[in-house]
Amino acid sequence: MTERIRVNVRTLANTKAVRREKRNGRDVVIVPSATLPDNVVMNDIMYPADEIERSFATLNRTPAPAGHPTINGKFVSASDPEGINIGWVGAWNENVRRENGRVLLDKVIDVERANQSAKGKAILNAIEKGDPVHTSTGLFLDLEAANGDVGYKHIARNMFFDHDAILVDEEGAATPEQGVGMMVNSKGAEQEIRVVNSALEDAERDLEWAADMAARAVERMERLPLLERIKSAIMEAVTGSHGRDTSANQGEADMADDKQLEELSAKVNALTDSMEKIGDTIASAVTDAVKPIKDHVDTIAANQKAEEDAKRAEAVNALTKTGHWEEADLEGMSMAALNKLVEKSKPKGAAALNSAFGGDGGEDDEWKGYSLNTLIDGEKKEAH
Repeated sequence: MTERIRVNVRTLANTKAVRREKRNGRDVVIVPSATLPDNVVMNDIMYPADEIERSFATLNRTPAPAGHPTINGKFVSASDPEGINIGWVGAWNENVRRENGRVLLDKVIDVERANQSAKGKAILNAIEKGDPVHTSTGLFLDLEAANGDVGYKHIARNMFFDHDAILVDEEGAATPEQGVGMMVNSKGAEQEIRVVNSALEDAERDLEWAADMAARAVERMERLPLLERIKSAIMEAVTGSHGRDTSANQGEADMADDKQLEELSAKVNALTDSMEKIGDTIASAVTDAVKPIKDHVDTIAANQKAEEDAKRAEAVNALTKTGHWEEADLEGMSMAALNKLVEKSKPKGAAALNSAFGGDGGEDDEWKGYSLNTLIDGEKKEAH
C-alpha cells in the first residue's frame, strides 16, 4: 500500500552567480538554483535517480512564490488561484535540467513586479546584498515501503513537482516536522495530505558552483575567436557596401575587446577569491583548475598588446621614410590619426611627396594647409 504525501525540500540558491537581462523590455534577475540529487535520502525517504529522471521536467515553468502558500494554516498548490494570490512575486522557474546527477534550474524574477510587494522587495534586497537565499521545492509523491536491510524506510515514486519557493526571512524547515496540506480530489472535495519538510546538505554546493562557473568561463573564452571572426566579417561587409574607412572606428573596437577581456578577467579573479571561503583542500584543487583559464586570459591580453605595438611601429616607419616626419613628431598619436597620415602620405597620380609636401606644390598640393600640429591639437581637444 502506498501513501500520497507532499514533500518540501529546502536548499540554498547561488546568489553569487546572479545574472540580469531584459525580457520583453522588462528587467529580470536570474538566480541559479538546484534541488534533488540522484538517490538522496532525506527523512528516511530515498529518491531514486530513475524516478527523478521521469519527473524533473514537471518543475519547468512553475511558480516560484515567496514561501509555500498556505490557506488557514494548510499548504496549498502554488498554482491554485488562492495560492497564486498569496505567494506571487513575479518569479518563476525555467531552464530546468539534470546535470551531474542533480536537478538544476534558474529562478527568473521580474524586477518591477517584485517591487510591488514587501516580500518581493525583500527577495531583491537579499540578492543585491549577496545574502543567503534559501529555496524549497514542493512536490507530491507516493511513498513505497522499502524492503531489505537498507538505510531508509520508504522509496519515492510517481513524483510531481508543484513549485520551487523562495524563502523570505526564513531558512525553511531543517527538521522532519510534519504539517498538513490540502488537495482537491477528482470529485472536487478537499482532502488532507501529510507534509514532510526536508533539507539537503550543502557541503558540496560551493565546489559544484565553482566548477560550473569555471566551465562557463572556458566556454566564453573559446567563443572569443568566433566572435572576432563574425565582427570582422560584418565590418568588411559594411566597408565593401559603403566604401567607409573603418580606421577611425578601430579604437572603439579595441576598447570593446579590452572591456570583454577585463570582464572575463574580473570574473576569473572573483572566482579565485571565492575559493578562500572553501576548505583548504577544495580551494587548492579549484584554484589549480582555474589557473590555466587566468593564464590564457593573460596570454590573450599580451598578444593583443603586441599586435597593436607592431601596427603602430609599421605606421611610424612608413611615415618617417617619407622624410616629412621624425619619430618624435609622431609620439603619442592614436592609431586612428597615424592611419590617416599614412593614407595621406600615399602618392596620388604623378605628384611626388618629396616635391609637394613643402607647401610649394601649387594648387595641386594635397598637403597644402595641412598641419600636423593642428591634428595633434584636435586630438587633445577631443580627449578633453
